[in-house]
Amino acid sequence: MARSQTSSASVPLGDDMDDSRFRIRPYQQILSSCSGALVTSLFMTPLDVVKTRLQAQQKVLISNKCYLYCNGLMDHICPCGPNGPMGPSAISKRQPLHFNGTIDAFTKISRYEGVPSLWSGLGPTLILALPTTVIYFVAYEQFRIRLKELYQRKKGRDAELPIWLPLLAGSSARVLAVTIVNPLELIRTKMQSEKLSYREVGQAFRSMLRVQGVFGLWKGFFPTILRDVPFSGIYWTTYESIKKHFNVSQPSFAFSFASGAVSGGVAAFITVPFDVVKTHQQIAFGEQFLYAQNGDKAPKKPFKAIGTFETMGRIFQMNGIRGLFAGLTPRLVKVAPACAIMIASFEYGKNFFYRYNVQRYQEKNDKAAAANDAGVSTAVSSSTSGTLISASTHRSRQMNKY
Repeated sequence: MARSQTSSASVPLGDDMDDSRFRIRPYQQILSSCSGALVTSLFMTPLDVVKTRLQAQQKVLISNKCYLYCNGLMDHICPCGPNGPMGPSAISKRQPLHFNGTIDAFTKISRYEGVPSLWSGLGPTLILALPTTVIYFVAYEQFRIRLKELYQRKKGRDAELPIWLPLLAGSSARVLAVTIVNPLELIRTKMQSEKLSYREVGQAFRSMLRVQGVFGLWKGFFPTILRDVPFSGIYWTTYESIKKHFNVSQPSFAFSFASGAVSGGVAAFITVPFDVVKTHQQIAFGEQFLYAQNGDKAPKKPFKAIGTFETMGRIFQMNGIRGLFAGLTPRLVKVAPACAIMIASFEYGKNFFYRYNVQRYQEKNDKAAAANDAGVSTAVSSSTSGTLISASTHRSRQMNKY
């Protein structure tokens, strides 16, 4: 049994989570990202509900037709008024509530509207947020591993990984996720804004293809890419650099949480101007294309997209450099904890499945070693028995001669 003990001891638990023998499989990555997405949404949605209600009370929403709603995973364009997730059905019917601050808003919403009101609109937005998060995180892991293998194949297994590797993997994963989900998000918001049935959605979908062509399904794609791709590249580069600096290959929950918060804060700070531009472009898109008749009876006007740099120039002319960094503090307060919760939950799931795979690998090796030892013992026993029988036969033949 010494051989089986040696095989168990030879498995380098925790040395390299990318080892092809027991690294986590795509379905395990999907489960890990799903759990992280659910935990993130449950924690972050109440913060955005309170923020939106405060902004509506103070009349500081950018538009009176639509606004951006975030469940901690992605932004969604939602209508103001009765069609929105925080319309009259979610507001107290007795008397409109007045809030004196964030804590007061949490308390009053919970007391007068019920605790579930803090998660208003979570269900519909999760329908797209979950697959987006799954595609994004699974794609990042697959891109990172493939790029790592290609680089080590050329430079050697002991070569130090370059900083561009997580940058490229994170950016590519975000482009893939946005490309797949953008048409679905457009259909979802269109369905919500006009209260379409599933049959009418199909008709609207075909009508959109006839009028605007296939590329009409990717309206709002470039503003999203402009913010999310740099954010993803900076975020993953910072996160992997922190792991490398502290020589951590299998991070704990606390380490992932702190590193995710720092990485998210750095990425959010650098990409604030892009976020401001994207917000203005999404609101303009929602006003003119999705919710043009929300709040008034004016006929819809053809949607005319404003260029990214043109939007940035307008903001700079009106408000200066401060305008491009408007909302920095709320963005950091929202993004940093969301990134921390998501990556910590994801890494926890990865560690769980990694240990599970290592254990399965050890058990498989132990069984193989035990079967091999049993085969060797059987062969030795058979050989010994054959030798004894041969010696006994030889002696009997010698006695027969006499």
